[in-house]
Amino acid sequence: MKKYLSEMTGTMTLVLIGCGSAVFNGGCGTPAQVLMVAVAFGLAVVAMAYAVGGISGCHINPAITLGVMLSGRMKAKEGLMYMLFQVIGAVIGSAILYLLTSCIDIDYATRTGANVCQPGVSVAGGFIAEVVFTFIFVLVVLGTTDPQKGAGNLAGLAIGLTLVMIHIVCIPITGTSVNPARSIGPAIFEGGAALSQLWIFVVAPLVGAAFSALVWKGLVDRK
Repeated sequence: MKKYLSEMTGTMTLVLIGCGSAVFNGGCGTPAQVLMVAVAFGLAVVAMAYAVGGISGCHINPAITLGVMLSGRMKAKEGLMYMLFQVIGAVIGSAILYLLTSCIDIDYATRTGANVCQPGVSVAGGFIAEVVFTFIFVLVVLGTTDPQKGAGNLAGLAIGLTLVMIHIVCIPITGTSVNPARSIGPAIFEGGAALSQLWIFVVAPLVGAAFSALVWKGLVDRK
């Protein structure tokens, strides 16, 4: 149970800090705001990696958990429990943001940091972006955390910096999900387009993660 609670706490923190940076700093309308939000998400991952990584591995992302499962490092039952508690954590983080914004009389550009395809971006474009960037992200996770070929204690830093890099590019396309839980929580409170497009941010990251697992297994030679 400690592993599951760690995943819940880590995902809650990711949503609260990452999405909160978009909420309380005017959204992502300028390059400076994009960079600020990207760094917030990356730092949240780094912080949680060193806080709870020794307990649960700090997946805090169902796409990462799927990649770990498909690469043979985790049993399906445990992985599904990870995913459940990640979603619960994301909903809690989003609920805290909703409560905070409800108590502050400011006209925010966004009150939840929910994911939607940005103006001019088609559903297909958003889907492809989420598949590709999740593939890159999960591949880095699998590589840096590999028990034989990984980066050891530097894995958390490498993963956090990769998430920053991905956000810088992908925020103008979809707001950047690469994490179904991170999208589910805010969409519940946002409703509208965020809820109607939620399937993109659930399915596409899982597809990208599955490709990552296949590629990583092909790259690693255990013989």
